Amino acid sequence: MSLLLQEVSDRAQQLGVPFNVHLDLTYRCNEKCVHCYLDHEDHGEMTTIEIKRLLKEMADAGVFMLTLSGGEIFLRRDFFEILDYGRELTFCLKLKTNAVLIREAQASRLRDIGVASIQVSIYSHRPEIHDAITRIPGSLERSINAIRFLKSQGLKVIIANVLMTGNMRDIHAVRKLAEQLGVECTLDPTVTPMMDGDRSTLNLNAGESALRDLFRDEAFGGNADCAPPLPPDESVMESLPCSAGHTSCYISPYGEFYPCVQFPLSCGNVRRQPFLDIWRNSERLKEVRSIRLRDLSSCSQCVHGSSCTRCPGLAYMEGNMRGPSTQDCEKSFARTGIPSANLLARKVTPPAPRLIQIQLVPVIAGSRLATVSAAAGAD
Repeated sequence: MSLLLQEVSDRAQQLGVPFNVHLDLTYRCNEKCVHCYLDHEDHGEMTTIEIKRLLKEMADAGVFMLTLSGGEIFLRRDFFEILDYGRELTFCLKLKTNAVLIREAQASRLRDIGVASIQVSIYSHRPEIHDAITRIPGSLERSINAIRFLKSQGLKVIIANVLMTGNMRDIHAVRKLAEQLGVECTLDPTVTPMMDGDRSTLNLNAGESALRDLFRDEAFGGNADCAPPLPPDESVMESLPCSAGHTSCYISPYGEFYPCVQFPLSCGNVRRQPFLDIWRNSERLKEVRSIRLRDLSSCSQCVHGSSCTRCPGLAYMEGNMRGPSTQDCEKSFARTGIPSANLLARKVTPPAPRLIQIQLVPVIAGSRLATVSAAAGAD
């Protein structure tokens, strides 16, 4: 985030203004990614009228950044009507899409509307890996072709990658691919549980060894600690865990209002209650906002308290929004080699990954079914 946007975000936090909203228009998708945390069935999405009413309420509330995502946003036939209205309301518009449905006409409209950025997920430079993760043969080629086309139309494109067992050896090649395409590249080291609480997707997490290598890799920041971390001081004790519920929130295609897409604690529904009413008066949202590090019995005593990337949403999905997030504890351990208070209490040291053969999806290769060799954590 630029310095100016950070200053505006800080001011929004002081004033209690919702600066940034992530709105999923649909959970339907033309890809079926193995790590996806969404249910791709349509259980009654908001209508065009409902979404436009919501956008007006958000604009009146002071929302500046609006991220439209899914599912696959281009599966909504009213997508450009929604996008045009968002532009009319002067939102800074960001999109997340696999881009395979974008053609010249759509790209031209995106450029004319003035979309700030378009994020496209690329999981590997190798079709047999990327297509196995999306479970759609040919998806890598289509997404890369779309990125080239969007770039040629003067649009800002960002490649997003998720570190998993099946693709952890390809992160440098994906970064190099992004450089060749002339676009930015981001890497998320965390696989998210399903929004319904199913944690089976976590089996795809790359493991401590891969995380350790990542945190020591200069190409991805090289931010591994050179010295033991210091316990949290008084100022850190009063710090906010993240922006969720403070300056940002997430709304599902069905109108459910959550602090964040990784924090599925329903705080209301915009179909039944105005957006600003939920933002200001939801008791659950007030509880989320009340959380400080000093209130977390385990984390406040942990040596990683001042440096941990603890996500309250992941902690909530583990059972307690005021408790530790084991996934973040594992990241701190990988970064420093020092187990957190939570890992010590559980007497758990994350195991090194072992090599196994997994078949993420049948991908036809001649007359045979291709399989993907990957590293996976011990059972």
